[in-house]
Amino acid sequence: MQEFSAAGLETKFCRFDEGVGVKGDEIAGYASIFGNADQGGDVVQKGAYAGSLARLAGQGRGIKMLWQHDPAQPIGVWDEVREDARGLFVKGRFLTGVRRGAEALALVEAGAIDGLSIGYRTLRAEKNAKGQRLLHELELWEVSLVTFPMLPEARVQAKADAAATDLLREMADAFADARTMLAGFREH
Repeated sequence: MQEFSAAGLETKFCRFDEGVGVKGDEIAGYASIFGNADQGGDVVQKGAYAGSLARLAGQGRGIKMLWQHDPAQPIGVWDEVREDARGLFVKGRFLTGVRRGAEALALVEAGAIDGLSIGYRTLRAEKNAKGQRLLHELELWEVSLVTFPMLPEARVQAKADAAATDLLREMADAFADARTMLAGFREH
């Protein structure tokens, strides 16, 4: 399901059945995966967030961590938001001194919530032959914890040590490259 607000903010969310994990008050995961079609047929392209992240960094601002895309309910702070070969990686911490932040942490730890979802405005996109919208440039506003992420792979992941996280990212990148190569073979 895709929603539009009066301000032009797009959000995406849809249910999936994978687990979740956090360590302490820290949370990490992929809020967006490049090249994967979401439930609405949108496909975020590599580099789609680069301009937005650079502009925000230049202004000394960050991406907001919200509860269910509600701007009145910030629940934490994203300490790291970056593009890598796989997608938009986020890492942050819940603000447990805030009632909703403490509740969100408890829900994530219990496995009741494990979705990540982006709030953004489309700056440049095109339709492909399959009718999918290829998103080339986005203005990222926020990343929310949600019950139903539009992209099934956009989820919270357990916090691991740095070496294991790097190895998992390398493996994910290799699988993503292999998936792209296989898709190219299938089209020919």
